[in-house]
Amino acid sequence: MKNKIAAGLLAILLGGLGIHKFYLGCTKAGVITLLVSLLTFGIGAVVMQIIGLIEGIIYLTKPDDEFEFVYGDGGKSWF
Repeated sequence: MKNKIAAGLLAILLGGLGIHKFYLGCTKAGVITLLVSLLTFGIGAVVMQIIGLIEGIIYLTKPDDEFEFVYGDGGKSWF
């Protein structure tokens, strides 16, 4: 069981690097996020950080059981 507060804070603070994706076990999505940020010399990092911010807010506002079902058991990678 992953902690939704940890995932939400990682997404808000380090979303541009995809750290929250790695924490949730979505390695492929984490690598994609990290590569977009690095290979676009930071331009894509702004977009990835905005996506991370949105995902962090979504993680923190979901009830615990729904968060676990969607992101833990379901393995949903994006939003």
